Amino acid sequence: MTTPKPKTSQTMKPATAAKKLGIYLAATPAEFQAGVVTRDELNAMQAEPPQWLADLRRNGPHPRQVVAARLGISVTGLGRAGITEALTTEQIDALRDEDPEWLRRERATQADVRKEAQRAKEAEAKAAAVKAARTAGRATAAKSGRK
Repeated sequence: MTTPKPKTSQTMKPATAAKKLGIYLAATPAEFQAGVVTRDELNAMQAEPPQWLADLRRNGPHPRQVVAARLGISVTGLGRAGITEALTTEQIDALRDEDPEWLRRERATQADVRKEAQRAKEAEAKAAAVKAARTAGRATAAKSGRK
C-alpha cells in the first residue's frame, strides 16, 4: 500500500489575491506583497478581514475595476477619460458630485451596453424556445407516423 501524500494548500501570488479581494495591491502591507497567499488565508481574510483590509476596502485607493463599478461605468470608459491610476473613495465621491460630461456620457454608454446585452439574452432565450418547440413537434410527428 502507498501512503497518501500530505495535502498541500493551494497558493497564489499577491496580485491574484489582491484581485480576488478587490483591493489595490500597491496599497497593501509589504508582507502581503512579498509573500504568497494560501487559499485558506484568502478565505479567512474574506470571512474576517484584518483592519488594513477593511480600511482599504472602505477608503481606498481602489483598483480600476472597483473605481469603474462605483462610478457605474466600464474600465474602458475610465481609460477613455484618462483615469489610469487608483482612486480613493473620497476622489470617487468628488467625481460623482462633480458629475462631469465624460462621466455622464460613459454612464449612458454603459446603460446602452447593458440594454443590448439584455436584448441579446432575451433573443437567445426566444431562439432556444423556438428550437425546443420545433424539436418537440418533430418528435410528436414521428410518433404518430406523420412526416
